[in-house]
Amino acid sequence: MDLVKVVKHGRFVLPMAVAAAVAMVVISEGAYWKSAQALKNLAAISDARSDILRLQQSVLAAEAGQRGYLLTARKEYLTPYGEALEEIEESFNSLHRYYAAHQARDDVLIAMRALTEAKLSELAVAIQLYDEGKNAASTDIVLSELNKQQMEAIRALGTDLLNAQTLQADASRETLDSTLQGRRIGMALLTAISLLALYLFLRRTGELKLQEQRLKDVVQAERDRLEIEVAQRTAQLTDLTRYLQTAREDERNRLARNLHDELGALLTSAKLDAARIKSRLSGTAPEALERLAHLVQTLNQSIALGRSIIEDLRPSTLGNLGLVATLEILTREFAEQSNMVVECALSPVNLNANAELMVYRLVQEAITNVSKYARAHRVWVSLSARRGQVEVSVRDDGVGFDTAAPAKSAFGLLGMRFRVEAEGGKLTLTSSPGQGTRVLATLPESATASLT
Repeated sequence: MDLVKVVKHGRFVLPMAVAAAVAMVVISEGAYWKSAQALKNLAAISDARSDILRLQQSVLAAEAGQRGYLLTARKEYLTPYGEALEEIEESFNSLHRYYAAHQARDDVLIAMRALTEAKLSELAVAIQLYDEGKNAASTDIVLSELNKQQMEAIRALGTDLLNAQTLQADASRETLDSTLQGRRIGMALLTAISLLALYLFLRRTGELKLQEQRLKDVVQAERDRLEIEVAQRTAQLTDLTRYLQTAREDERNRLARNLHDELGALLTSAKLDAARIKSRLSGTAPEALERLAHLVQTLNQSIALGRSIIEDLRPSTLGNLGLVATLEILTREFAEQSNMVVECALSPVNLNANAELMVYRLVQEAITNVSKYARAHRVWVSLSARRGQVEVSVRDDGVGFDTAAPAKSAFGLLGMRFRVEAEGGKLTLTSSPGQGTRVLATLPESATASLT
């Protein structure tokens, strides 16, 4: 099975890295302790070899000191002899401790000690005989074949011990070498595993980043699609609103014309008929004349109501007198009906007929909302042009409201916004509790507009 396929999903990367780290620590610690033990054994073997060599040299030094004394009778030769005896004892004690700890070749050491003690006894006897004046006997001991054999035996046992220590040293070196070699192989293997885990981790990280980027691309593409769709829907709603507003205004114009032409003609004809009847009944029927006067009054009220309805449907002053005069009439009538103080700052602006009608409806809707909800005492209406932009503002000192709070009914404001946006403008609503409300519409001036 392909290792990459096994771990490509990243489930085994972390356990692999942890296992590699633990194995690295175990191998390192194991190699350290085995190496430390091997080095300790080598140091102990080296000390034992030194003790064996010192033992052999001390035996030779004791023999040399004894012979120097026997040949010269000088006491200073006994000094190295005594020092050699102390070193021999120290060497044996050290070697006994070493072989007791290692449980090896202790029998050879015991045999070597027995031979050495025998040799030292002969040396001591020869010195004693020499001190007693028995020079011949002392010389015989020194020159005896047994003395030579003892030295050869001591040397042979020492060589045997040295060879055994050499073998142990070689074994410790082999152990140390194998430990270090195993550690090298293990560390190399674990390093390879760690690098593999790192490679897999980086690969997995790259795959995750690639997936994240792909997901971002998908989300961005979906977002762009939704934005395009929202823009299209907004454009469609704007066009629909413009169409509905145009259709409504056209319907109002049609209705206003019908009322003006048909209803106006009927009422005027009825009024003329009533005038003719009144002239014929003059002085003959007082009661009929009274009823006829009431009929004429009713016809006059009907004609006035018709004119008011026609003006509401389509203000004739807008086409005859212009936007500024129409707004002045609208605000003056509003002030008379609501008993509010209305301050106007109206300047002529360049707008086409549709935009002028939109401004008129905006101001009409705004002051209607003031009369319904604001509980205001003063209203400010302004119309001005600045840097190619027309600004229309309606502000009051009423109770205001929180623009962030959801409104119970916001269709009037929504209608205002769509009216303004349909003409390429922007509507801004500013209000807060207790601070009044301001409706501000900004739209571009028309290059081809009729100044009236």
